[in-house]
Amino acid sequence: MLSGTGGFINPEKILAQIGIKAGTVVADFGCGHGYFTLPVGRLAGKDGKVFAVDVLAEALEAVRSRAQLEHITNIQTCRGNLETVGASKIKEATVDIVLLHNVLSQSRQKPNILKESARVVKNGGELVLIDWLPTDQIFGGASSFGPENNQRILSEEAKRIAQEEGFIFERSLDAGQYHYGLIFIKP
Repeated sequence: MLSGTGGFINPEKILAQIGIKAGTVVADFGCGHGYFTLPVGRLAGKDGKVFAVDVLAEALEAVRSRAQLEHITNIQTCRGNLETVGASKIKEATVDIVLLHNVLSQSRQKPNILKESARVVKNGGELVLIDWLPTDQIFGGASSFGPENNQRILSEEAKRIAQEEGFIFERSLDAGQYHYGLIFIKP
């Protein structure tokens, strides 16, 4: 079942490249309506946990409702502004993987979001960063969807900010035609 953002991204295809297994603890930062949260919850299983964090109460309610309908019980919603360090309310160094999907392109406080990611992820844990490609890098040229090109963050810039927060770049992943994907490790 494709549960992506308007068909622009396939969460299941991306998650298959990450290797989330039963018992994994994941923070889905900027979870929106749960496009990644629910598939992650299924993969993490009853022994895993997913923190679904978003600033919008209605998005979190949608996640709660969908999780209940799908009998996924390992998702905890948390309302918080990721631009404020500590606002996710997740304990320090308790998460195996932080997932940031289309979050940095929406923020003017990108370093703070990555500081919060570094705060919650365990040593040896991962940061998975997915964001919009610039329109000139999208196959077929300009895109009429997604943020304005001047709001999109280049992968090189995202990599630089993540590395400034102590993450080590591990590899790229295939995030589809409209997005790039980067995986970092926290040493």
